[in-house]
Amino acid sequence: MSQASYITEEGLARLKKELEHLTSVERPAISQQIAEARDKGDLSENAEYDAAKEAQGMLEMKIARLEDIVAKARIIDESKIDTSQVQILNKVKIKNTKNNQQVEYKLVSESESDIKSGKISVETPIARGLLGKKVGDVVDIRVPSGLMSFEIMEISL
Repeated sequence: MSQASYITEEGLARLKKELEHLTSVERPAISQQIAEARDKGDLSENAEYDAAKEAQGMLEMKIARLEDIVAKARIIDESKIDTSQVQILNKVKIKNTKNNQQVEYKLVSESESDIKSGKISVETPIARGLLGKKVGDVVDIRVPSGLMSFEIMEISL
């Protein structure tokens, strides 16, 4: 059994909305597709029926995963977040010490990660390497492409 997942109030609301959509819209739609395919006759050679049953299985797995995340979610009180060291929900500006390129990431839970908007999961190698560090610290982090060195430039909310 997995542990609690720390999440923002906004992230939890988004997950609940997605779960509601899957159970109240997607699930009935797939049930309807299965019923229609079943009405077409011989199920042993009915590709539509097989596809609908497979889609139903995938949907049920997604619903179960979301229900698990929502059940284990613990809302983080953002007013109690400290910026003296890197922790979840901090924005961290880091500089690659080899090419001096600066990047800013917000460390979030796995379910809220979105690299396009600069949100990375605390489960990623970079985030794990940054957790607990302070401004000015230089950290070597093993990533799939090798060892990278980053200097922590700024920690904020």
